[in-house]
Amino acid sequence: MQRKRIVKVGLALASVSIGAYYNKEIRDGSIGLLRFGRTAVAVGEIMLDYKRSLYSKTVDVASAEYAKTRSEVHLRSAQRLLKLCEKNGGAFIKVGQHLGALDYLLPFEYVSTMKVLHSQAPQSTYEDVLDVIKQDLKCEPTEVFRVIEKIPLGTASLAQVHKAELNDGKVVAVKVQHPLVKAYSAIDITSMEVLVNLASWVFPDLKLEWLVRETKRNLPCELNFMMEGENAEKTARLMKHLPWLHIPKVYWNLSTTRVLTMEYSDGFEIGTLGQGENPEFEPFKKEISQKITQLYSDMIFLHGYVHCDPHPGNLKVELDKQGKLHIHLLDHGLYAQLPTEFRENYAKLWMSIIRSNVHEIEEVSEKLGVKGFHGIFACMVSGRSWNAILGGIDKQKKTLEEEKEIKDDAAKYLAEIMQVLHRVPREMLLVFKTNDLLRGLNSTLGVKNNIASFVTMSRSCANAHYLKQYSNCKSLTCKVSVTVSHYITHFKITAYELLLWWASWWTN
Repeated sequence: MQRKRIVKVGLALASVSIGAYYNKEIRDGSIGLLRFGRTAVAVGEIMLDYKRSLYSKTVDVASAEYAKTRSEVHLRSAQRLLKLCEKNGGAFIKVGQHLGALDYLLPFEYVSTMKVLHSQAPQSTYEDVLDVIKQDLKCEPTEVFRVIEKIPLGTASLAQVHKAELNDGKVVAVKVQHPLVKAYSAIDITSMEVLVNLASWVFPDLKLEWLVRETKRNLPCELNFMMEGENAEKTARLMKHLPWLHIPKVYWNLSTTRVLTMEYSDGFEIGTLGQGENPEFEPFKKEISQKITQLYSDMIFLHGYVHCDPHPGNLKVELDKQGKLHIHLLDHGLYAQLPTEFRENYAKLWMSIIRSNVHEIEEVSEKLGVKGFHGIFACMVSGRSWNAILGGIDKQKKTLEEEKEIKDDAAKYLAEIMQVLHRVPREMLLVFKTNDLLRGLNSTLGVKNNIASFVTMSRSCANAHYLKQYSNCKSLTCKVSVTVSHYITHFKITAYELLLWWASWWTN
């Protein structure tokens, strides 16, 4: 049966390849066919490797031999996938970066291999950059810019950013889309969709359709830089209560769907702080972690409008003349608008995790579409083990043993994790990615058990839960009861904060 499926897959790939060649949306059919063919070969090799290594052998799945073989095939497959992403670029690198951000959700071999894509994106030539600016602004770049630095500040899967100076002397950052990304995005997404569906057909446990759905939905938005500018301005309005946060100003007269001109932000990328650079920020690492947690907690629990790409290159830190910390939030291409019901359920889920209330975790998990998987789901959301959740994540720090347990479980329960990712609302997928990137930021800062960050998140979550309950009250008695309960919750959070602070001080 399995062999027949493989043969059918080969015939299907050949048929779709011919169709892709004649796709009208592709500027150059031969290159489109080459990209699809390259993808088909890589996916075919990965599928055959899994079949030969894991599915055609009668090895005890609980044995050490099986675990070793599984790890080896995961690593080989991840390396093939990385090579494919690097060759095809564009949307493939974006997908690879997404996979590389899913710590605690995907096997370690995939995450560790794909992480390099955050720092190894392709770079357009300076001449290509000037051509895109000329085409989109409909003028010679020199008519607008006095200087555009040749070496980019940073490169990403879809674009790169150059520091520049306007003719009036203002210093700006110009984000310019790679020339062929938009042209090839249609065939890239079609390739992914067809091949992932075929892979899921051959291996029913392999549920990756969620990844393609998200790419199809998000990529057109990320390719429209006018939407990115609007996202930046909306976030600046929503987060104006945070005086330490800075969102760069957009120059609309110098922006198009492929060119975005924004105010240049000084400061240092957070990623450099984890490399021992900029020692003046060493005393501020916990404060940086706390402020970023507050920013994202308010985004998720209070406003439901979430920046979904908080990797180290998109956050800069700076000290003003008074020595106060400021954070610059960059790259506003991908946001999630969380529906009110989802936001309320997510807040309730976090409160039930904090309280170790298994019945409530199960109840809310069912509302979020993952009935029967509440244990794994809670671990995926919190980044903690089930034993830690039962014992109270507010009462114990994450240990190296727990880290290992989580990574082992990610490989052991891969099929169940794929089921969860397949079932949850699409907003949850973006929240998963955001949560894991934030955990990665804390790891970069060397702040893995920041009491203040945990307390900040708990307070935002409690506030959102309170607003939901209070809005449903019809009587004064109900409002008083909810308000008193809210103050009791904050009192408990403060008590936890003091307890954890004392425990941390005592152990140090």
